[in-house]
Parts: sequence; C-alpha cells; structure tokens
Amino acid sequence: MKTVTINLGSIDKVKSFVNDIAKFDSDFDLVSGRYVIDAKSIMGIFSLDLSKPIELNIHSEDNIDEVMEVLAPYLA
Repeated sequence: MKTVTINLGSIDKVKSFVNDIAKFDSDFDLVSGRYVIDAKSIMGIFSLDLSKPIELNIHSEDNIDEVMEVLAPYLA
C-alpha cells in the first residue's frame, strides 16, 4: 500500500479524478480525519471537506508507477 496526499478543490477536479482512477482494478481509499471513503465513489468524495488536502491510500503494488503518473495533477 502507498499513501499520497491529494487536493480535489473543485467539482471538475473530482470528476476527472474519479474517471482517471476508475481505469485501474486496484482499490483506492480517501482518508479525511476518521472517515475512510472509496475513492471511486463520486458521492462519497463530495461528503468530505474538499478545501483541505486528503490522503489517498493506493492498495496496489503491481502498476504503482502507472497510477502515480495518472495522479500527478492531483498531488498536493
């Protein structure tokens, strides 16, 4: 598992983020305080405080380099 910090400050950024990570079979969790949300759930993401950076847990070791390339625009 790898953890990175991301910023999802706008509705458009959330939509493109969900579309980008939906291409992968791996599991992704967003952690904000005591809440853990499935990162592929657009409704779940909107339940978080998007004004603050959010931790993203990536549950994959196979294609981590490819995942990190896709996540580059969202990294804090």
